[in-house]
Amino acid sequence: MSDHHRLRRDLLAIDQRGYKAYKDIRGSYRFPDFILIIDWVQGDPFASPSHCRVRLSQTVAGFPQTLFATPSREVALRDYLTRQFDRATQKLRQRRGTGNSGLLAIARPGQEILGRTSVLVDEDWVEARFVVGLPAQGRRIDGVAAAQMLCELLPQLVTTALIYAALDADAIQTHVETAEDADWLRSQLAGQGLVAFVADGAVLPRRSGVDNRPLLGQVVAFQSPESLQVAFHCPNRGWITGMGILQGVSLIVGGGYHGKSTLLQAIELGVYNHIPGDGREFVLTDAAAVKIRAEDGRSVTGVDISPFINDLPQGRSTTRFSTQNASGSTSQAANIMEALELEAQLLLVDEDTTATNLMIRDRRMQALIAKAQEPITPFIDKVEQLYRDRGVSTILVMGGSGDYFDVATTVIAMENFAPRDVTAQAQAIAHQHPTFRTQEGGHQFGQVTPRTLSSGALGLTEGHKPVKWKVRDLHTLVLDKEVIDFGGIEQVVDEGQLKAIAAAMVYLQTHVLQGEQSLATVIHQLMAELETHGLDQLSTWPQGDFVQFRPFELAAAINRWRRLQTDSGLRAVSR
Repeated sequence: MSDHHRLRRDLLAIDQRGYKAYKDIRGSYRFPDFILIIDWVQGDPFASPSHCRVRLSQTVAGFPQTLFATPSREVALRDYLTRQFDRATQKLRQRRGTGNSGLLAIARPGQEILGRTSVLVDEDWVEARFVVGLPAQGRRIDGVAAAQMLCELLPQLVTTALIYAALDADAIQTHVETAEDADWLRSQLAGQGLVAFVADGAVLPRRSGVDNRPLLGQVVAFQSPESLQVAFHCPNRGWITGMGILQGVSLIVGGGYHGKSTLLQAIELGVYNHIPGDGREFVLTDAAAVKIRAEDGRSVTGVDISPFINDLPQGRSTTRFSTQNASGSTSQAANIMEALELEAQLLLVDEDTTATNLMIRDRRMQALIAKAQEPITPFIDKVEQLYRDRGVSTILVMGGSGDYFDVATTVIAMENFAPRDVTAQAQAIAHQHPTFRTQEGGHQFGQVTPRTLSSGALGLTEGHKPVKWKVRDLHTLVLDKEVIDFGGIEQVVDEGQLKAIAAAMVYLQTHVLQGEQSLATVIHQLMAELETHGLDQLSTWPQGDFVQFRPFELAAAINRWRRLQTDSGLRAVSR
């Protein structure tokens, strides 16, 4: 291992040489308080920036073990340090030439506290992983600027962001305790017969559709109706009160722009912990909750959608339904059945993003079109069975059909972002104004048929070169030159999740898929490995931009992969 003086000399020695000479600095360098590891060096100033790490002994970093003594606390501490490193780089950021010259950055977090590979902490070390745009003028090395970045600015950055004594101890404590309380509270929901909890005082509205920070100004803080209010005594903050949403079928109703969808959006992201001050840090949802919507055009492979759709024209199978271009109703039915295949416990549905014909068939339509001519069984006739037969609850935003009053366990009305419990009123209306519609769902929900994957099920290109992938944005992953559209997967919140999912799909093909196994078994096996070994298991070298994902989003990516082959033995065909 060389020291930092050697690094400075080497950088000055290659000043003004061709950019590829930077390759010579790859390696490890000892600084007074840390070790710098340069893992990969870019070959061009316009290419992806170089990958680096710093490692500090805990004798220098000095973080008390109590801050990472539990999994919740460890994830939160790593998240906090990532944020501190990011803020520090923002202050030091300065353009130093062409291309990415002067870039010094770490994977930037959003509002959620998630497991990340950007910072690792244990009783011996603190490690931060980041990228550096090594400076250039044209395509020639600017060794003087590079020496300043790595030998002067980087030590300042480490001292500012990664040493406990330099940080706000109270802020760190609040961060880890907030995450620990959230995880504890979420674990208590099922035992209390709940699927979600929204704390009194929560701030649900966001600034915009592209800014997920809390709305500022005159915001109505959430206050639970007394009839739905529950209380928990958290390990750190003590007592907290809020609205508990019961297991079963819950409706969120109300006029337009009164906060129905805002409440559901907060609930769907309640599967993740949030940073202190987010406003939603104690909006918590069953970890096995999945948002369901229609998704025209998505690929579906070998899914049994027969509980919702049967007897298609031309005798097409719905027990092993495949298409490269699903309709609204078939895509929504597939989304539901795929979620159940992965053992979802809560479905979240907003009527604005659903296929109407899969949601409701009213009495007048039943009179006009006989059931024998209609292959679709609407969700209204299956939602109670889902809970009764499979223990799966549903929360629906519903503004257009009072027919769902007949099947609702709880009805919450939103008025100017304030909730009211109108369950009794809705039940009285249902009794006074019967719909006279015929129940079309039979006596049971039906089968959830597992699909089997073989070793070649993903169809990824195998050869001497590794499979390549690229994340374009939060909605688009390109894997092995094939696009996976994440636009309809609303519980993905970080591009790092897509990067980790891409790596997970490659890992599945190379390390997990052997013989024949069910899709759910394969995914749960992988998740168990990641629980034990961390996200680094997915890569042969240290990645700093992987972010924790759920099995449901990994399954969603696989299910939308157009090369997927399941036990049906058939690739998807057009609708």
